[in-house]
Amino acid sequence: MSPTLTGRRAAVAVLSAALLVPVLAACGGEDKKTGAASPSSAASASGEAKAANLTVLAASSLTDVFKTAGAAYEKAHPGTKVTFSFAGSQELAAQVKQGAPADALVTADTKTMDGLKAEVNDPTVIAKNRLVIATAKGNPFKVDELKDLADSKIKVVLAAPEVPVGRYSKQILDAQKVEVKPVSQEPNVRAVLSKVELGEADAGLVYKTDSAKSGDKVVAVDIPDAQNAVASYPAATLKQSKNSEAAAAFVAWLSTPEAQKILADAGFQKP
Repeated sequence: MSPTLTGRRAAVAVLSAALLVPVLAACGGEDKKTGAASPSSAASASGEAKAANLTVLAASSLTDVFKTAGAAYEKAHPGTKVTFSFAGSQELAAQVKQGAPADALVTADTKTMDGLKAEVNDPTVIAKNRLVIATAKGNPFKVDELKDLADSKIKVVLAAPEVPVGRYSKQILDAQKVEVKPVSQEPNVRAVLSKVELGEADAGLVYKTDSAKSGDKVVAVDIPDAQNAVASYPAATLKQSKNSEAAAAFVAWLSTPEAQKILADAGFQKP
């Protein structure tokens, strides 16, 4: 082989090696100045969740706030789509036990979530809520406190006792020794509120956040803390989820400052 050909090949090898160095640097590794991992290697190390289509089962009282939260999450996580299915917590629990295709669950009480230990991963409480008395527009019966609901002239509607808000309602009424004979028992808090809004009932017990969304359709009568109940909202991923990483990322996000502000703006209390 001639010396000239050998020299040309050596030059090409040197040039190729020189061009390869910046490419390798761009692919990841350590920052020479800071010693920190490059963005790509850091993302890999953090186990950042991949984009996915998530289905989240959520308590009825989260309907409005979760629509806002879902839009914010999708904006911050391009490629991820969050679809919510809202119902009473007891209905959601039944769906989970029947194997409904979903990725995460948020209930309006810890009791319902605790009954699903075989189906969910460890839950985290993301918010709290309290009850109020929702009365018909103008509060025609001048309801001021829980004991007023015992008046037989007032048509009171409550959630069914197996529903979290129904259980909370029974708890606070029993504690104050107030006997109420509801004209109906509804499957979720939104159904209770709707009855009052439509004039089909004179009063009902609902979450504070739900009454706030009604505007002037109902009058919300506050219940003193000493007579009230605190509703806790636990969130958990489902063990059967096919998008476990993405589901875990969403549930974790619900405890971030961004999500907590959205919940607070809607009237929910910090966990």
